[in-house]
Amino acid sequence: MSIKSAISLTLIGSVLLMMLLSGIDASGIAIYWGQNGNEDTLAETCATGNYDFVNIAFLPIFGNGQTPMINVAGHCDPYTNGCTGLSSDIKSCQAKGIKVMLSLGGGAGSYYLTSSKDARQVATYLWNNFLGGQSASRPFGDAALDGIDFDIEGGT
Repeated sequence: MSIKSAISLTLIGSVLLMMLLSGIDASGIAIYWGQNGNEDTLAETCATGNYDFVNIAFLPIFGNGQTPMINVAGHCDPYTNGCTGLSSDIKSCQAKGIKVMLSLGGGAGSYYLTSSKDARQVATYLWNNFLGGQSASRPFGDAALDGIDFDIEGGT
């Protein structure tokens, strides 16, 4: 083996060893919460310390003139104000530095934006009902989510 090859192998080995010893940063881990009725509560999920982002899944119906609808797999009923109790869970997560987002779309649903006007209407709905805006019918009560996750699996 030539000296050049030996130096290259030593250098590669040293770099790999440094990477191993410096540890691997696993920050930025996200989870989708809300599609398994047997999973822990949102607050319990955040209390594990395993996640930096929790995406509440899903808002599978929106756009094309449809009334937006949430599906959180039996955790609560958003249409009878039954999800306002999640407000304290959301705030608990946020107090731990965890970003809580609403995930739009999903594998099963009916979502399609027909025009720029339709997109603006959906954006206004999201702002007023889940983010920093105001609405009398906020599904998660007075908690303001940190953002929106797009899980668009269908459409064009």
